[in-house]
Amino acid sequence: MKDTEFQEILSDATKTIEEDILWKEDEDHSPCREFIVEVKSRSALPLFIRGSYNSKVQSLSFSLICKTRGIGRIYALDMGKDHHNPDCNYVGNKHKHSWTELYRDKHAYVPQDITADVNDPVSVWKQFCEEANIEHHGTIQQVPQSEQLEML
Repeated sequence: MKDTEFQEILSDATKTIEEDILWKEDEDHSPCREFIVEVKSRSALPLFIRGSYNSKVQSLSFSLICKTRGIGRIYALDMGKDHHNPDCNYVGNKHKHSWTELYRDKHAYVPQDITADVNDPVSVWKQFCEEANIEHHGTIQQVPQSEQLEML
């Protein structure tokens, strides 16, 4: 994917999510909760977002993934996970990954637009969507704890 193609995807204001987001237990039955939702846009690229939250280690990730041509993750927010860039610069435990031709999704920077706390995934989600030009036309539930999932 060329840098210009990525910039077109990110700036495309027609990206929408038309469904409610429900956090589910991960397949390994860890404390992690996750979701996957389709992202629709005028470009009709096969995009989806994978969300992951672990309250025990206070980590949160939202990844925009392109399923075409084996591209994979093109944009992401990670909180609670350290990151070192390929050039050995350390960017800390709150960072965004942004696609480049040179590094693919391996280069990250510290975002100024994410001010919500890692323990408030719903607020972080809203900030992530706003910055990524994604309209979410549904709701996102609060992350259920392990015992709440067992009751569902």
